[in-house]
Amino acid sequence: MRYDYSSKVITVEDALNLVKPNDYIVTGMCIAEAKDFMSKLHTIADKVDEVTVSNCIPMANHEFFSNPEYRNKFMLETWFYTGPLRQYHKNGNVSYIPNHLHLAATKRLDYKRPNIYVGAACVPDKHGNISLSLSTTYEKKMIEVADISILEINPNFPRTFGDIQVHVSEIDYLIETDYAPHALPQTEPSEKDKVIGKYIADYVEDRSCIQLGIGGIPNAVAEALVDKKDLGIHTEMFSDGMMKLYRAGAITGKYKNKQKGRMIATFAMGSAELYEFLDDNPCVEFLDGDYTNDPYVIALNDNQISINTSLEVDLTGQCASESLGSTQFSGTGGQSDTAIGAQNSKGGKSFIALYSTAMVRNKETGEKEEVSKIVSQLKQGAAVSLSRNDVDYVVTEYGVAQLRGTSIKDRVERLIAIAHPKFRAQLMEEAKALGLIYER
Repeated sequence: MRYDYSSKVITVEDALNLVKPNDYIVTGMCIAEAKDFMSKLHTIADKVDEVTVSNCIPMANHEFFSNPEYRNKFMLETWFYTGPLRQYHKNGNVSYIPNHLHLAATKRLDYKRPNIYVGAACVPDKHGNISLSLSTTYEKKMIEVADISILEINPNFPRTFGDIQVHVSEIDYLIETDYAPHALPQTEPSEKDKVIGKYIADYVEDRSCIQLGIGGIPNAVAEALVDKKDLGIHTEMFSDGMMKLYRAGAITGKYKNKQKGRMIATFAMGSAELYEFLDDNPCVEFLDGDYTNDPYVIALNDNQISINTSLEVDLTGQCASESLGSTQFSGTGGQSDTAIGAQNSKGGKSFIALYSTAMVRNKETGEKEEVSKIVSQLKQGAAVSLSRNDVDYVVTEYGVAQLRGTSIKDRVERLIAIAHPKFRAQLMEEAKALGLIYER
């Protein structure tokens, strides 16, 4: 006999009618966002004022924040910017919440608590247990304290394991939905990505424990690790690259100190194939972000490897990974968490990877020009996502700069050596002008 949850089922319109003026709503992270609820939130604009919504890595371009008509009705405060949020920031109703991911929920809850939590999840099993499916980063914490908890239950979402289950009795309302979880297009790594991936893979030993970030470079690293033996996974995001490594036999987790034999993450994002792989797969466990991303916990596995990307690195090692000057581009996420955790691990290493240059539009001429991403000084107003005190290895397509324990002089020389050759002389002159280095 299946658990009867029919008394808790409501429509999206019923759920929207629960929203009151001045409410604070939190939705699930990334693929766990409540798509149907969020896509229709703007329809109650005539009934509410000053409603605040929080999300993290949203995939969709919802009307409530993208249409300027609603900017005085809804405020979106997010833990991580994506393309749609960058585009509509100018509306004035989108703002970033500075955070380290492992503290994102607890620090936010110190400030304010949600009136409503609404997220995506699996259909309840016969016992009434619901898997939150693709993220347990902050979701359970929000469900526990929200005045009203709502889940969009969906037969298309994978049933996953770990600290990701809630019981129907803990949830106030359920909305039955039937959309496919958002799948990311899979693109082949570029030649630059592959070069950088190979550089990093050469530093990764068999039996290492891996964390990979988002983007082409981490995907290329995963490809370059395919011949390694007995790798483990303790990561923030579970990705297609990790699935492929597991299928290739490179991942066993046999030598992990924590959760031996299991792949640990706090959320997943990728292809439809990835979601199928995760469905009913006990080899992957999703745990709360305050655990997976705690630097102390990360350090408990020997040979922990952290691989993330940056937008710009200055000659002292400061990494601006989330903003272009004062313009918010993405978010800190778990970069600092995982970099520090990996370096505190016995035999661990942390890598920050980036292309040596980027094509940027010149504001005066309107033409695109090539600029160095290794710079003498970060752009004015840039957020430092990883401090120079916490940087370890920096990698471009021109090589690897090992910065752990080095002086400013050493850093200047090593970082210029991996900058694009056309900018190296200029960077050295700028370093001298700033007093970062002197000729002897």
